[in-house]
Amino acid sequence: MQNPQKTYRHEYVIGDLQGCFYAFNRLLIALDFDETQDKIWLCGDIVARGENSLDTLRQVKRLSEIGALTTVLGNHDITLIATWRGVLPIKPKDKTAPIFTASDCDELLDWLRHQPFLVYPDDSTVLTHAGIPPHWKIKDAKRYARELEQAFAGDLDELDKLLPNLYSKAIESWSDKLTGHARLRLIANYLTRMRLCDKHGTLEFSFKESLNDEMPKGFRPWFLWKMTRKRKILFGHWAALQARIDTQHVRALDGGCVWGGRLVAYRLTDERVIAVNGFDT
Repeated sequence: MQNPQKTYRHEYVIGDLQGCFYAFNRLLIALDFDETQDKIWLCGDIVARGENSLDTLRQVKRLSEIGALTTVLGNHDITLIATWRGVLPIKPKDKTAPIFTASDCDELLDWLRHQPFLVYPDDSTVLTHAGIPPHWKIKDAKRYARELEQAFAGDLDELDKLLPNLYSKAIESWSDKLTGHARLRLIANYLTRMRLCDKHGTLEFSFKESLNDEMPKGFRPWFLWKMTRKRKILFGHWAALQARIDTQHVRALDGGCVWGGRLVAYRLTDERVIAVNGFDT
């Protein structure tokens, strides 16, 4: 959570880094970012398919530890933790292998597992990686996120039992009566993997395209179902949206930097967008 005693010059929410180290640093220059006066909020997916996930993770951790940055966790960050714990093999296309041979690997990954899944950047916004399902109140989403955070930050033996269960292909509908790994899996899926859902909140995982493409029958983007929110939901995850969704209730921030799009920063005070291109090094 943001330190209530600290007043920042500027605060920015930045979309998925995906290990795009050069773009991240070019964006910081474009923002005239001052780590002693400014604050960054990250949408998650710190690592994966960009050119340098190791140095990206190191820089994010350093900025976090001096109070200049807060990140939520995304699905690629969960995958990195699961790989560290031996649950998943290293995926070559993710370009994260150098992290696991680095001398500070355990320090980096232990820090990562202690990061939140949902935060309040200010009094009028809420930030998660993928969004908040339409049938959840934001105060309940915060409570559910806290359950998941406690599981990730807790005993490693218990985390090792949880992680394999996060990758089940079971399609489930939410009930507050859910318990155990099934409950935590669905919380993680909503907060880090969600794009489409039906009117009951059941998720659909195969669709990754834009809003102009044909969607599976009965499903629509989670943010197009009717919902009333007191906070604007800021989210990343969905690169095909190109950070172009901006309504009273939601703001998409994944500009698809790693796919040749843009790395996007959203200034909280005036909602100004500053962006850099992904492929320029």
